[in-house]
Amino acid sequence: MVVGILGGGQLARMLALAGLPLGLRCRCLDPAPDAVAGHASELVVGAYDDPAALQRLVRGVRLVTFEFENVPLAATEWLQQHVVVAPTPKALAIGQDRVLEKTLFRSLGMSVPEFRAADTLDELRAAVAAVGAPCIVKTRRLGYDGRGQVRLQPGPELPTAIDAAFAELRPAAPGGLIVERFVPFDRELSVLAARGQDGRMAVYPLVENVHRGGILRRSRAPAPDLDPAIETSATQFVQELLEHLGYVGVLAVELFEVGGKLLANEMAPRVHNSGHWTIEGSVCSQFENHLRAVLGLPLGSTAMAGGGVATMFNLIGELPARRDLLALPGVHVHAYGKAPRAGRKLGHATIVGDDRATVDTVAAAVEALPPTETGGWSFAG
Repeated sequence: MVVGILGGGQLARMLALAGLPLGLRCRCLDPAPDAVAGHASELVVGAYDDPAALQRLVRGVRLVTFEFENVPLAATEWLQQHVVVAPTPKALAIGQDRVLEKTLFRSLGMSVPEFRAADTLDELRAAVAAVGAPCIVKTRRLGYDGRGQVRLQPGPELPTAIDAAFAELRPAAPGGLIVERFVPFDRELSVLAARGQDGRMAVYPLVENVHRGGILRRSRAPAPDLDPAIETSATQFVQELLEHLGYVGVLAVELFEVGGKLLANEMAPRVHNSGHWTIEGSVCSQFENHLRAVLGLPLGSTAMAGGGVATMFNLIGELPARRDLLALPGVHVHAYGKAPRAGRKLGHATIVGDDRATVDTVAAAVEALPPTETGGWSFAG
């Protein structure tokens, strides 16, 4: 059985690796000939909207899914005429647009940061005035890992900063801009859940996340010191969202905890970086559950495994020496095979155990490791 995947990055690579024990093979479409999913799957090299490449992708596949939401919507709509696509293009379209996301969240009764859409410079000025500074100007579409956004602060330089943000972001924002009020949150959380073809759902424990520079650095599962009411609220919301969308597959929702309440930030209609810990830290990983869901197979357990506590730490820009990483207790290393580059996710390390303090101490030791001289890995470690 062959599963097609739009995208050939590390998420597709981990989906392919999760499929192998189940007797599944994956075929990925990516414009880059060195896309890392090619290490574990068949790789079709071509543009996402190239009809010939799409034809090669779907030949003999059971269905097509995607590893990130910035693929052309038209490509998924074409694919839907030839093969099953899961999640649906409807969910993808909402996940691509921050305004549609927040509008949907609010319609389902979930609080969101104050926001306004803006297309022209005058609309941006009016949106900032309505939302108030400090605020964040973002592209409605295509931004990720801190890209495509500018933070604005109150003060006499605000009008100049608004003009500069428009000049920087608008040319690369075909869908326009969104202004979001800055939220002084207590912490960032995320909830991941899977919904099968039969409508059954499985929700993972709520995760605490730490971002720096707009990039996820660390995830702790389950989120420590969590009010049960917060977990219940997040679980109910993601289930309502899955049901409303008629969703099939894994969905992630990023949340802010503010004064004991939740605000919904964004959703990702796919497997998600904050769920990488599930490979070793859960009975059934998000990657396996995504494949189970889209193929109509029973969902696996989302209960904690490996001692019940996990921390995932992203390895960004450069990698520590393999020998140093593996010398730390309870560490599981995933290197994606990417060339080093500033701000690039090259891999992650997951620490599992039965004690939160011990796991966090090892995670801090991972973070403190120096990079290798070349920034890459040699067989010598």
